[in-house]
Amino acid sequence: MKILISNDDGFMSPGIELLTTIMRRFGDVTVVAPDSGRSGQSSAFTIGKPLRMDKVSEEPGLRRYVCSGTPTDCVKLALHEFFADEKPDLLVAGINHGANTSTAILYSGTMGCVLEGCENGILSIGFSQCNHNWNTPLCYLEPYIEPIVRKLIELNPPKGICFNINAPEGAIKGVVLTRQCDGHWGKEFEKRVDPTGRDYYWLTGEFFNHEPDAADTDEAAVQNGFISICPVKIDMTAHEYLAEMEKINWQL
Repeated sequence: MKILISNDDGFMSPGIELLTTIMRRFGDVTVVAPDSGRSGQSSAFTIGKPLRMDKVSEEPGLRRYVCSGTPTDCVKLALHEFFADEKPDLLVAGINHGANTSTAILYSGTMGCVLEGCENGILSIGFSQCNHNWNTPLCYLEPYIEPIVRKLIELNPPKGICFNINAPEGAIKGVVLTRQCDGHWGKEFEKRVDPTGRDYYWLTGEFFNHEPDAADTDEAAVQNGFISICPVKIDMTAHEYLAEMEKINWQL
């Protein structure tokens, strides 16, 4: 099996190191990750400036490269350079330091990798966990990641379906299937003053859960100690609303 790994925290993150160790049990691994943190890049890619990719290391079954671009750039460039003749069997992104539940999926560079892989017809899985601290050990996730990946490979989902997996901080009670929570990020900026007296703004943000009593969401799962597995699709069409729109005459 050929596996592509990327992330948005950068090639030095503990999360991608653990994920690489686990995924080597499945086959030959290629890692292409950003040269520094690229959180919040979503599916952004580079236009109008050069991209660079440098080899970090290579050994039997594992090659690691660092890329100057976004997470999506990493996936695009890896597919172009290493998998032009044959796509990888699996793309895995993460392990992200910080959850990507609810509408965070819209901003996440981790899920940007996943969506890019999915768009290219590759089974793609994103792993995130709630703790932002790089010094927090992630070994508690290891017993869960491998069996989850094996089950999703066995499931063999149709093209256009990928997976957003989020883990709680600390003890894990189990694994649950979820849907994306309805919520939004607000109070996003803090106004500050720099040493020269000029105003500037620092991104902070507060998450507002619009359905705090719902038990079947990804946010509820991680808040209650469960790993969330949420299927995600590329097709963003609101199919359920098309019939309502068709009641109107759109011939202008």
